[in-house]
Amino acid sequence: MGALDTVINQCKEWAFDLNFTRAKKWKSEEEGRILAGYLPIYFPREIVHAADGLAVGIMGTGDRKQVIKGDAYFQSYICRMPRGIIELALDNNLDDFDGFIFPSICDVIRNLSGMFRILDKGTFVKYLDFPQNFQSHIGGSFYRKEMQHIIDLMCEINGITVTPERLNHSISLFNKNRQMLEHIYDIRQEYPWRLSIVDVYHIIRAGLVIPVEAHNDLLEVICREIEKDTGEPQDRVRVVVSGSFCEQPPIGLIKSIEMAGCYVIDDDFMLGSRWIQGDVDATSGDPLRALSEAYLSQSPFSSSVYDVDNPKEERLAALVRKRNADGVIFAAPSFCDPALLDGPNLQKGCEARNIRYISFQYAENTGQFKVIKEQVGAFSDSIKLWEDEPAEV
Repeated sequence: MGALDTVINQCKEWAFDLNFTRAKKWKSEEEGRILAGYLPIYFPREIVHAADGLAVGIMGTGDRKQVIKGDAYFQSYICRMPRGIIELALDNNLDDFDGFIFPSICDVIRNLSGMFRILDKGTFVKYLDFPQNFQSHIGGSFYRKEMQHIIDLMCEINGITVTPERLNHSISLFNKNRQMLEHIYDIRQEYPWRLSIVDVYHIIRAGLVIPVEAHNDLLEVICREIEKDTGEPQDRVRVVVSGSFCEQPPIGLIKSIEMAGCYVIDDDFMLGSRWIQGDVDATSGDPLRALSEAYLSQSPFSSSVYDVDNPKEERLAALVRKRNADGVIFAAPSFCDPALLDGPNLQKGCEARNIRYISFQYAENTGQFKVIKEQVGAFSDSIKLWEDEPAEV
């Protein structure tokens, strides 16, 4: 087994470990370490790392765990992910966590933070309200205070003072992490057959449950291996997948998209790991301000972000152009209000720019993919039939 296969198999093991064994082992190895669980989509993990902690991504149960008790906590007309997270909490999978951060994605996540307080999970529960005003002196100052509040909550647990030096060191590590992830996507843009999108997914998801230093070591191996001329190109179209930024699609669904004749060359799976586009200033005397400014000016488009002055449809078109994609697949979780409300505008934007697209919905525990595979296959074939008519982006 080669180095690449070894790393991928390890990532598969960590990616869907609902007991978070690797993270809990890390915490037990040294006194004073803390685990801070965060929900999709984005959270500045640097501030937890600087406080001698590990920010652990909690992405729900997917199709790996039957949800029973969690169904009693939420209505049937919302997405499935929060019910799975409640199931994890009630089954004590999250008992070794010191705190939980719930980013402001939607009203469902807001309510979930309240349920964790009622269940008395963790030493602290924080609803992280991201700024909707993108002016530095208003939204930026607000966001900086939100991050400082989380740092203060962690300091009450282990007494670690987050100095500018500690935080700048953490920022530099996550800068490197994002650089290598972007490098993987850049290589796959030209040579997508060297690493499947399913493998990419496992690699990124594994990074949510292990220290950034360990993940960086794995990414270095992956970057080195996929730079080699391996594999054979297949007759597939190149697509961007949009809409899956929060509740994650099953692996079987992602695999079905590939099997139906597509190379997924960009996506918003696990979007939080790639959220900041470019580097955060790792030399600032006020690193919290640097993180705040990065969020305001270097965030991608997402249905969870209010950015009326920077239209999402134009940014999606720019991504299609950057990746030289043949089309867009809109894949959104059922009952995801942010994604489904943005969908018509994004699709209208594709029509105006002659960008081919299809759309469908899924649930994280979807078990049958035949219909989706047929739909994607027809989409792929139609692009090949009319490939002489390039999209205008």
